[in-house]
Amino acid sequence: MIRVLVNGALGRMGGEVVKKVFSEPDLELVGVVDIKVGKVHTEKAVFDVDTDLRHALEKRKPDVVVDFTRPDVVMNNLRIILNMGVRAVVGTTGFKSNDLEELGTLAKKNSTSLLIAPNFALGAVVMMKLACEAAKYFPHVEIIEKHHDKKLDAPSGTAISTAQKITAVREKMRQGNPEEKETLPGARGADYKGMKIHSVRLPGYVASQEVIFGGQGEILRISSESVNRECYMPGVAMGCRKIIECTGLVYGLDKLL
Repeated sequence: MIRVLVNGALGRMGGEVVKKVFSEPDLELVGVVDIKVGKVHTEKAVFDVDTDLRHALEKRKPDVVVDFTRPDVVMNNLRIILNMGVRAVVGTTGFKSNDLEELGTLAKKNSTSLLIAPNFALGAVVMMKLACEAAKYFPHVEIIEKHHDKKLDAPSGTAISTAQKITAVREKMRQGNPEEKETLPGARGADYKGMKIHSVRLPGYVASQEVIFGGQGEILRISSESVNRECYMPGVAMGCRKIIECTGLVYGLDKLL
């Protein structure tokens, strides 16, 4: 049995993780943490919510912490988790390159591991792989990502990861007319090494992304859409199982497939 503690358990994603962990025969839910006081009800047990992560780790002794919290607190959470020698599976986004470097160093120093996945949906992982194949032949590309209006970071971690992967396989270039001017700032979206990323935030969306490639006389679209949060749960469960076998930082669910 893999002992799992869920951090951010009262949030939308945290609640789904709790249900998934509880339903898996080889995963054991041993504790829940959130900044809010409350209780988490499962089919067979009621868990009091811990508000102190360090105390919960000492008391519950998990093998893995699943963290779906907020970009402004996740780094401090992970410093605590890794320094206590516990593994982590992270769905929170908003990491910078220096953050990833620090976390990788901390994990190795403490002989532990963590998975940071911009997206746990298997369809999104396949979408990124297909986009990288297409980019070898269609270097003109833009990304449109759409999320619910409660999401804090933009662009999404998935969009950034997609852009990074595409950049690694396509020729260096800057797209669009070199003389183009934005009559409204930001109209052309964010720029990532000559590639444009557009973020939409509206109620009704969960998460979706479209990668659009333009060629001579043709358009190619590769897209993925999450219609509910349950689609992330098989990836989260797999992450809990696979990260036990790793050391250091694993960035992206595709590394474990």
